[in-house]
Amino acid sequence: MPYLTAAVVFVGALSALNLVLALAMVKRLREHSGLLTGRRGAPSADLEVGTRIAEFETVTEAGESLTRASLTEDLLVAFFSPGCAPCVEKLPAFVAHTRSLPGGRRGVLAVVVGEPREAAAFAAPLGPFAQVVVEEPNGALSRAFGVHSYPTLLRIGPDAEGRPVVTSNAVDLKRPTAMAA
Repeated sequence: MPYLTAAVVFVGALSALNLVLALAMVKRLREHSGLLTGRRGAPSADLEVGTRIAEFETVTEAGESLTRASLTEDLLVAFFSPGCAPCVEKLPAFVAHTRSLPGGRRGVLAVVVGEPREAAAFAAPLGPFAQVVVEEPNGALSRAFGVHSYPTLLRIGPDAEGRPVVTSNAVDLKRPTAMAA
């Protein structure tokens, strides 16, 4: 009988230890989730700095022709999708950030990827502050930039040969415009 009592006490102690460790792990996972969702300035794309933009040809919502050759200046580029919760969350900060950019809408390219009707409604608030392109998944700009996840925020600029390349894949919308790089 004493062996049975000792075994029950041992199993009870082991179960209590397991419960304490499981609760500690849940707490730690919640902390990590909070850190990951609150990251600022972290890379938002799989694109590395220095990645060249491939050839493309498309038309903005304002009817302007847009090609790789027309990307001759530094440009903030954002890829959004209307069905993406982080995109919906980031859109107001993006619009606020673009309002203060020195180049105005010529220095910003917003690409909204999705079903045309939903994408057009999502793109409407961007029109006054950015050159807006609405395209279906795997459209010309998505292929040219190699973007497959949303939201993706990039800065591009000409390389030594004048071709557009990714100059930053970690755009922080909270940083003051004058300091943004």
